[in-house]
Amino acid sequence: MMKGLLDPKIDFVFKNIFGSSKHPKILISFLNAILKPKYLITNVDIQNTDLEKHFLEDKFSRLDVKAKTSNGDVINIEIQLKNEYNMIKRSLYYWSKLYEEQLGEGDDYSILSRTICINILNFKYLKNDRFHNGYILKEKETNEELTNVMEIHFIEIPKLEDSSDEKDMLVAWTEFLKNPESEKVRRLEMSIEEIKEAKDELVRLSNDDEQRMIYEMRSKILKDKVSALNKAKNEGIEQGIKQGVQREKIETAKNLLKLGMDISLVKEATKLSEGEIINLKEVLEKENN
Repeated sequence: MMKGLLDPKIDFVFKNIFGSSKHPKILISFLNAILKPKYLITNVDIQNTDLEKHFLEDKFSRLDVKAKTSNGDVINIEIQLKNEYNMIKRSLYYWSKLYEEQLGEGDDYSILSRTICINILNFKYLKNDRFHNGYILKEKETNEELTNVMEIHFIEIPKLEDSSDEKDMLVAWTEFLKNPESEKVRRLEMSIEEIKEAKDELVRLSNDDEQRMIYEMRSKILKDKVSALNKAKNEGIEQGIKQGVQREKIETAKNLLKLGMDISLVKEATKLSEGEIINLKEVLEKENN
């Protein structure tokens, strides 16, 4: 009996499907759909196929997909479930590392390959309605392209509209990531070989007890990370509110002291301690002298 399908947006599952040397056609189709290159990618060399246990158990590890294409492009694909409010700088940082790693000591800059980072986000991030945005380096006034060595793409799954054209392969792949059990994906796998291959691999993973156990472990680790981020964010907001209230009390106390109000009355009005108010009074007196 078939179990429910695993979520392909969990990085462990995504890497097993799109970053597997056993299924290069899946990644080739996905990259051609995103990049729409002048010369179609016909081959990929997937470079980080390992899924070591210590990486899976580390909530800060990146289970990304790295590859080099038949066009000579260096590719990095990362999938993110939770908005950490740092994706642009994060992506630029990893792009720079990928670009720099291509050079050994004494190597000439001419050997550097075009380097592309693809970020798949399960949240809305950029300030537009397009589910796919690709960025390159251009001159501000003339729109003239400086170089093609850099591309950074963002695919925001929640922005995909129900009315999107499924004949567009990027729409098809995004539908697969969004909900592989949907009627749309069932139709797509009937007509698109690579979608069917991805769905079959997802079914295989979903019915493998060991893979499902690893998936559950990885899912829990990622959820714990999200909870920790939310907690830190909420604590930061609470701390900010407390600091804001404290600053407001201090400003109120200063104004009351300037009006000559007695320390005991200022204390009652602001709920500051007598020591804090005395210190404020001393500071005001020094400023006036």
